[in-house]
Amino acid sequence: MEKDDYVIGSQDYGSKDLSVELPSDPANDPQGVALGEAAEIYGNIQQAEDYGYVHRGLKSRHIQFIALGGTIGTGLFLGIGSAFVTGGPLSVLIGYTLTGLAVYAMMQSLGEMSTWLPLPGAIPQFCARYVDEAMGFAVGWNNWYASSITLCAEISAAAVVVGFWNDDINVAAWISMVIVLIICLNVFAVAIYGEAEFVFASIKILTIIGLILFALVIDLGGGPKHDRLGFRYWKNPGAMNEFRTTGNLGRFLGLFNVLINAAFSYGGVEMVAVAAGEAENPRKNIPKAVRRVFWRILFFYVFGSLALGVLVPSNDEHLLNAAKNGAHDAATSPWVIAVNRAAVPVLPSIINAVILTSASSSANAFLYTGSRYMYALAQNKQAPRFLLKCSRTGVPYYCVAVTASISLLTFLSVSSGSALVFQWFQNLTTIATLFTWVSICIAYIKFRSALIAQGVDRNHLVFKSRFQPYTVYFALCFFLMIIVFNGFPIFINGYWDTQKFITAYIGIPIYLSLFLFWKIFKRTKLVNPAEADIFTGKAALDAEDANWPEQIPRNIWEKFWFWLA
Repeated sequence: MEKDDYVIGSQDYGSKDLSVELPSDPANDPQGVALGEAAEIYGNIQQAEDYGYVHRGLKSRHIQFIALGGTIGTGLFLGIGSAFVTGGPLSVLIGYTLTGLAVYAMMQSLGEMSTWLPLPGAIPQFCARYVDEAMGFAVGWNNWYASSITLCAEISAAAVVVGFWNDDINVAAWISMVIVLIICLNVFAVAIYGEAEFVFASIKILTIIGLILFALVIDLGGGPKHDRLGFRYWKNPGAMNEFRTTGNLGRFLGLFNVLINAAFSYGGVEMVAVAAGEAENPRKNIPKAVRRVFWRILFFYVFGSLALGVLVPSNDEHLLNAAKNGAHDAATSPWVIAVNRAAVPVLPSIINAVILTSASSSANAFLYTGSRYMYALAQNKQAPRFLLKCSRTGVPYYCVAVTASISLLTFLSVSSGSALVFQWFQNLTTIATLFTWVSICIAYIKFRSALIAQGVDRNHLVFKSRFQPYTVYFALCFFLMIIVFNGFPIFINGYWDTQKFITAYIGIPIYLSLFLFWKIFKRTKLVNPAEADIFTGKAALDAEDANWPEQIPRNIWEKFWFWLA
């Protein structure tokens, strides 16, 4: 489509014919909306009717709470403990803040693309349209594999947490229960998934806010011991720990090691864009959700790491034992340790119940995202076409089934030990997540070039990310740095470990192999910005925009709720 076919502020898209009448009330006619969008994506109404299409069943509150707490799982509640041991409280605070800034910059870029064209799966389609079909193939399968493995990691963590109360029952029983639960939440309708995530995210958000307030009270001496902590543990044992060597270099290495841990904790933050293709009124709800990511980073990760830093010393024996043995069980959660040190009864069990909920919620979210990445690959004709088949409620059930089957790998923890499997999964998913973020940054750079080349004024966009292209280049360089140096500890004299080298860098040849396979097999070329497809699928979405019902608050409580959700 040529740039002259598109007129800003109008519905003129040249000669493209949707071949289907769009519904006048999209909120109450999800099948009509799905058919209209599918007809434009597939090119004809017959194919749209044969395969079906995902429904826009995620309401505003679903999207907003997914953005705030959807994928907060074991990284924040369990994995952060090892970061305190190697880096110390100040290194954790700085590391999570720096990584949070890079993630926010990336999410601003992704938000702009997703608001312009909110497609199911989104990221593989953006990469294929704006950069190279080979990158769409690579990032799509890389994302699917990362989501599938993270799904296993979260299920494994949930099974481990149950052991806090009962370790007599074989862990396989708990794994089976979690798998059945998340499949049921994903296979019937996206609205059921949305409601589950709304409840799960609400629990996590309230818990973290409560824990931060709890930390403030205990730090100021309001606990049972009436011991005012202040920043005592920043002085002894210290604010920044030495890692692998001594002096300033050792403290810097401790800080850098935290960055790797933080990347795992932030993993899945891009899920808002994946859900954009099934969101009601996406041009309003996606920008709102992307802006909420800033507050998620600030309150949950930055304030959360600060709260832990004043409550738990980095040389706590429980943290040290967990780091030494590679354990990630509930008893070694730094939040549980903090509560136990404050001598507050009952709270440890409550926190562990929340950690169990978080792990199950995160597993639920990654089953959803993995299935939608596979769906996007099928739309790109880079996965079997039968995967496009959707149920009458708009669920791509073959994609859900294939992704869910990978969860059976979690039963490895029965024989290998949950802690070892969790660590192995974490190492593999961290590098895959970073490649996803790098791909998003590259796709945005090319998307921005395509807008300029095709005469689209960014000032007229519904959502325009700020300080571009500087922020996206900062994020791109930051993520590439972590990918290249994420295995640095093994290169220090006396610390070489072949297994750790493989887990640290196996993600690089996996991604590059996927890219080169499709590049050579299909002989693809880099997309010329002037020829990039930035319009297919947009006409139907634009036509729906004016028909989404406007929310008008009737009182102050509704005004607050509409602002929040």
